[in-house]
Amino acid sequence: MKKVAIFLAEGYEEIEALTVADICRRCGLEVILVSVTEERWVRSSHHVNVEADLCFSQADFSEYDMLVLPGGMPGTRNLEAHEGLMAQVDAFYAAGKYIVAICAAPSIFGHRGILKGRKACCYPGFESHLEGAEVTAGPVEVSGHVITSRGMGTAIDFALAIVEVFCGREKAVETAEAVIYG
Repeated sequence: MKKVAIFLAEGYEEIEALTVADICRRCGLEVILVSVTEERWVRSSHHVNVEADLCFSQADFSEYDMLVLPGGMPGTRNLEAHEGLMAQVDAFYAAGKYIVAICAAPSIFGHRGILKGRKACCYPGFESHLEGAEVTAGPVEVSGHVITSRGMGTAIDFALAIVEVFCGREKAVETAEAVIYG
C-alpha cells in the first residue's frame, strides 16, 4: 500500500488537506497527517483545529511515497520555514519520489528550483513564484513526479490526480462517480 504524508502547519487550508486525506483513504491509500510542530493539534487558516496523526519528529520518511503540501496562509509560509520539511522535499525530489502542492504551496517548489521546465499551476497571484515553470491556469498539473493545483476549488481534482498516480485512472473515475463529482 502506498503511503502519503500530508503536512499541517498553523494556517493551512483545511479543505485542501482534508479533501486529499478523505479521497485517498477512500481509495485504500495510507494517509498520515503530519504536524510540522511538536503539537498534534493544528489550527487552520479558518480556525478549524485538526489533530494530526503524528508530529514531524516522529515520522520515518523512508516509509512514504508522497509528500503533500496544502496551501493557505500563513500555512504555506510556515511549511517553507520548516528546515526539516524542506530537506525532505529536496530529498524526495532528488530521488524521483512524488512531491505535490496546492494553492500557494507550489510557490515553495518554485523557490527551490523544482519547477524549472515543468508545467505548474497555483493560486492566482502566486504565479511569479513558480520560477522557471510553464505556468497554466489548469486545475491540476502533473509533471513527472511533481503535481501542482490551484486551490480549494480544485482540491477534489488534486486528490483524484493523486489517486490516479497510485491506483490508476479507472479507480480515479470510479471514486469521482462515487462522491458525485463531475
